[in-house]
Amino acid sequence: MKGIHSILIAFSLLALACSLASAYDPSPLQDFCVAVKDIKNGVFVNGKFCKDPKLAVAEDLFFSGLNKQGNTANPVGSNVTVVNVDAFPGLNTLGLSLARVDFAPHGVNPPHFHPRGSEFLLLVEGTLYVAIVTSNPDNRLFTKILNPGDVFVFPLGMIHFQFNIGKTAAVAFVGFNSQNFGRFDVTPYQFSMPELTPFDQYFPK
Repeated sequence: MKGIHSILIAFSLLALACSLASAYDPSPLQDFCVAVKDIKNGVFVNGKFCKDPKLAVAEDLFFSGLNKQGNTANPVGSNVTVVNVDAFPGLNTLGLSLARVDFAPHGVNPPHFHPRGSEFLLLVEGTLYVAIVTSNPDNRLFTKILNPGDVFVFPLGMIHFQFNIGKTAAVAFVGFNSQNFGRFDVTPYQFSMPELTPFDQYFPK
């Protein structure tokens, strides 16, 4: 009797755990799931409603505009043009998103981290000083100077930043393994360029 009682308790705990868990099928059951806002014509999947795949068209899988330079006339001297599922519905359920990052001379993409995605950065123009800080207890600082054609990765949840150490503008393209990677800024966004002078002592203008 004790054995049956133990099995029933085990099954009850398993059922409770399953009810609290969320899972993802790594093998999608359809070619794509283009996000739509009209709930009358969609099926709710992973935070978005999906258009009927039979109604999808090539335009749903197309995005244009990353050739345009972002406005870097702001206190940090950088601009991030995000292309996630909200901007590009065709990314829904694909686990992908991207962005263009423009830097003015000595502009910075301030310290931040992404809670839902790892990131890779490809520098196409200029020179960037990039850095990540590892998690506790080590809190190690990894840094690297990138030139055009160089790639650097920023693991999920790790604090990182990029700083344009050149005298000309810099442009990078980044990719994420999430359709909506999220962002938390570690420092207040409203700081002025003179506060970046600690970098200047290492990278003279």
